[in-house]
Amino acid sequence: MQGQAQQQAYDRGITIFSPDGRLYQVEYAREAVKRGTASIGVRTNDGVVLAVDKRVPSPLLEDSSVEKIHKADDHVGIASAGHVADARQLIDFARRQTQVNQLRYGEPIGVETLTKEVTDHIQQYTQVGGARPFGVALIVGGIDNGEPRLFETDPSGTPYEWKALAVGADRGELQNYLEENYDDEADLDGGIRLALDALASVNDGSLLPSEVGLATVDVETESFEMFERDRIADHLEENDLLDTGEDDEPDE
Repeated sequence: MQGQAQQQAYDRGITIFSPDGRLYQVEYAREAVKRGTASIGVRTNDGVVLAVDKRVPSPLLEDSSVEKIHKADDHVGIASAGHVADARQLIDFARRQTQVNQLRYGEPIGVETLTKEVTDHIQQYTQVGGARPFGVALIVGGIDNGEPRLFETDPSGTPYEWKALAVGADRGELQNYLEENYDDEADLDGGIRLALDALASVNDGSLLPSEVGLATVDVETESFEMFERDRIADHLEENDLLDTGEDDEPDE
């Protein structure tokens, strides 16, 4: 009982380390990320792929209002997992930083620079009283001088660079799938295939176009592109991942 009471005392304040060096509020923020639907990022030689699971909880909800992929700048896209409201705050901050860089230096911001600006902002909320950490993880993908870059932001304020990663629900299974199937020589279509295959692997092997978000930033044009539902359906059908709903039909 004493140990439990001691933990409760330490997790009330974000600015206090526990005796074993832990910030409980940051760990709770990571748990919030795990409760969000999955997001995946894949870096290829031809660009970066962002894919998300955006399952709609009710047929009455407009699926277009579920936003998990955002355009931060012409050459940068961001996917999120965790608290949607926290994600929107960080997306808005990232967008402001891209504009500040453009006005100040007359050039697009670097993907690594942008990620570190965001994680510096996140980190401030791990050492200031009266505030809580952001309960969201972001995948930041884009092109830096013709080179694809892919980063993760953690609720602690730490940036990581990846070749491919997953955040949110089922991260362990998704990450294992990516590690087993990632190909350094894959093109952009190969990256899309890997990301969709990974999402399908934790969704009974098939996906609905309305419940998937997909975007790319390719090296040739250095521009962010969000895929429409019809195009997502084409990719799902091409890779035998399209959920036709046949299993849901009652037997005659």
